[in-house]
Amino acid sequence: MPLFRYKALSANGETLDGQMEAGSVDEVIVRLQDQGHLPMEAKRSDEQVEGFDFAALTKKRELSNEQILQFTQQLATLLGAGQPLDRALGILLELPETPAAKKVLEQIRETVRGGAPLSTALEQQHGLFSRLYVNLVRAGESGGGLHDALTRLAEYLERSRELRSRVINALIYPIILVTLVLGSVTFLLMVVVPQFEALFSSLNAELAWYTQTVLFISKALRDYWFVLLAVIALAAIWLTKLMRDPESRLRLDARLLQFKFTGSLVARLDCARLARTLGTLVGNGVPLLNALTLSRNVLSNRVLANALEAATSEVKTGSGLGYALGKQKVFPRLAVQMIQVGEESGELDTMLIKVADTFDIETRNALDRLLALLVPALTMLMTLVVGAIILSVLLPIYDLTGSLG
Repeated sequence: MPLFRYKALSANGETLDGQMEAGSVDEVIVRLQDQGHLPMEAKRSDEQVEGFDFAALTKKRELSNEQILQFTQQLATLLGAGQPLDRALGILLELPETPAAKKVLEQIRETVRGGAPLSTALEQQHGLFSRLYVNLVRAGESGGGLHDALTRLAEYLERSRELRSRVINALIYPIILVTLVLGSVTFLLMVVVPQFEALFSSLNAELAWYTQTVLFISKALRDYWFVLLAVIALAAIWLTKLMRDPESRLRLDARLLQFKFTGSLVARLDCARLARTLGTLVGNGVPLLNALTLSRNVLSNRVLANALEAATSEVKTGSGLGYALGKQKVFPRLAVQMIQVGEESGELDTMLIKVADTFDIETRNALDRLLALLVPALTMLMTLVVGAIILSVLLPIYDLTGSLG
């Protein structure tokens, strides 16, 4: 029999990484579940480890995030209406607008028809569905509540999309404004200023220091623009490499949390994402320790992710989740207090969703306040920079005109 590599979570939240002889991936998953573990990944050991593949990087996904959300909502609706899983998947086959999406649904349906659970069919789509998604479905299948699991999963995806869209929409206008500033300054320095430079040279005028500075920058930009592009490219490569270094990323994330304008926003944003993920997992019957291990992947800030890992270790020793999170002193106090109330009342999953809703609102308010400060600041900066360049070339002309008069 072939040898399979697997990763799973034990009942106490520990990550298991091993090998097993079995007839198929499905058999590996069943054995792990019988042992009380939560399977996370299973594949043949003779499969080659994938390296960097530029084609795969640029390849368009068969299903977009929006299509995955629609698939989840529609499948939950059909199962809730009493349709068998195979029949529901057959109905969904008629809905995709692209051949690639239809092919994915056909593969999922054929795998389910072969006797495999839906979670296995989703897992075989080469990372198209996240580990969190697959494990939520698997937990719903184990508890006999696939419809409820898909309903909660659809709500989770919808709220996550709303939060992500809110952040992106808040950044669109400042990005456009910064682009306009850079475009205007570049146009002035490379097109407008050189015309005045020729005029000043023909008149042999004595120029003030600020005019000479603008002329020097303009000439350097025109003569050495390729050097500037090279510096920008090297800086981008250096920053990318820096962000991939765990220690450098940790230091940067720590500074972001300490910074006055971004610290509370980052903490609220990650806290909302963590609470919604954790609440959805616990509500679907995933053990708390396993849910904590899975939820760590949704945190973008490494300091918070490390704090969650430390809190998970505290929970393993018998501490309450609220106490363990509060001990780390990086999570918002309101979230910690609400989680403690949820534990005491026996409604942790419900309270976690309330924490997520609360911090979603606070994140939106914080983004609105930050935007209200950022836009005027950028507008003022644009006005000052453009005004300074224009005045630096116009004032010498006024002086020359006055001296001639």
